[in-house]
Amino acid sequence: MSFLQYIKDKRNFLMLYAGMMGFISIIMTLSFNPVHMSGNLLYIHIVCFALVAAYLLIGYYYRRSYYRKLQQLIHLDREEWPVVAPEPQNFQQRLYLELFTKLHRQHERDLRKLDEEKMDHQEFILSWIHEVKLPIAASRLLMENSTGEPADSLADKLEDELDKIENYVEQALYYSRIDSFSKDYFITEEPLDGIIKTCAKKFAKTFINKRIRFHMEDIRQSVHTDRKWLGFILDQIVANALKYTNEGGTITFSVEEDRQEKRMHIIDSGIGIQPEDLHRVFEKGFTGSIGRSHAKSTGMGLYLAKQLVHKLGHHLSIQSEAGAYTKVTIHFPKTDTYHSLL
Repeated sequence: MSFLQYIKDKRNFLMLYAGMMGFISIIMTLSFNPVHMSGNLLYIHIVCFALVAAYLLIGYYYRRSYYRKLQQLIHLDREEWPVVAPEPQNFQQRLYLELFTKLHRQHERDLRKLDEEKMDHQEFILSWIHEVKLPIAASRLLMENSTGEPADSLADKLEDELDKIENYVEQALYYSRIDSFSKDYFITEEPLDGIIKTCAKKFAKTFINKRIRFHMEDIRQSVHTDRKWLGFILDQIVANALKYTNEGGTITFSVEEDRQEKRMHIIDSGIGIQPEDLHRVFEKGFTGSIGRSHAKSTGMGLYLAKQLVHKLGHHLSIQSEAGAYTKVTIHFPKTDTYHSLL
């Protein structure tokens, strides 16, 4: 910091000093004997100027060390600057230091969050690549070993593998659109039975091949939601239920309501979830002990379902007993309750 810059920073003080000295000069000119007035006025100006000059010089040298240290930090570009920042010399500097320290910490938290999101994204991509390679490899094997097999049977098996690839691609697409969700949804009143039937039709072959019985109670309720996004959420829940339900099992859909909400239950008679894993099934990338023992999975289905349900203003819960059943419930707050929460 140069002395000229320091003087510029003190311009308000110097203007006050000039005004005060002008006022004193006028008063003395009007009030005292003109013979002695000029000498006394000159004496007062010299003394006051000397005092102000001393004040400015002392203040400059006192502040210069502080500003030099700040300039060194700027040129060094050190990330840990709050640790080596000079001690503040007044209350204003202390406030600025506290503010910059807070901003620096927030910046570090944001960077860590971005790094974690980047790592999660990379892990998902790698896991997704390995996952999608399985039906591709299975399709190649089917074609290589198709000698003597009826064309209809081969086409049916290939279609199953293509459905798996389509599901993985759709999952990746929705994962990439979570952050821009607000630009791509429209809340309307939708009948739940139509959404459930569309989902069941999509997985009809899996139901048939695994001989899993689809059961839907008499559902006549409608809810305020986005049909496309709720359909995707339901697809993830049903795909997960089909994966962990053995042949001959059952997947049941039912709806109930009370004064506050409507609830849609998806209950499967599958292998269930271990108690220690139950509270983590909605975490990103979590597959659990059962998921690891059955098949390699991205662990993104239920995570995406949880995130999208929340963005739609709904809620997702799960209950399970290992070796017995799993019940996933989508909660739809009624309109009055939903608006009161907003």
